[in-house]
Amino acid sequence: MANSPSRLPERSRLAVFRRRVHSRDPAQPSEADRAASAEPLGRDPWRRPPSWQVADNLGKSFYYAGKGLVYAICTQRNFRIHMAVAVIAFGLGLGLRLSAVEMALISLTSGLVMALELVNTALEAVVDLTLGSKYHLLAEIAKDCAAAAVLMAAAASLMVAAWLFLPPLVLLLQDGFPAAG
Repeated sequence: MANSPSRLPERSRLAVFRRRVHSRDPAQPSEADRAASAEPLGRDPWRRPPSWQVADNLGKSFYYAGKGLVYAICTQRNFRIHMAVAVIAFGLGLGLRLSAVEMALISLTSGLVMALELVNTALEAVVDLTLGSKYHLLAEIAKDCAAAAVLMAAAASLMVAAWLFLPPLVLLLQDGFPAAG
């Protein structure tokens, strides 16, 4: 009884979820469950359904994905670094007048690195949610391997960039820069 959600100073979503799972009919939460899980008005105009439910329309799906992207931009230094490198790569590709296929390769490799960084962030959040401040060797392995996946994608992206950018840059240096105006 000491750990029951009703005795906690504030009711967390996890506590509400636990009560909902152990209630007689999980599909129909009680009025107390709905009141405890209610968010303050104005916080999120598209109240998120419980995590086990699917968003009921495509607009909400894009909204939630956008929230994840904004979260990563605001909180993940490495994601911002990958975005900055992608912008530089796009600018360099346009400046060197790379072909559409070459620009597509730059886009794909940059997108892959950023997507893996998002997956890495999500995995780290789930591991931290599960373990809290406890240490577990398997959690360390999961986090390290996810980070290694981002590192491998970034290395492959750099190799693609080298193959695409170095030949035009070498030609540009050999021929000299064109005279301005």
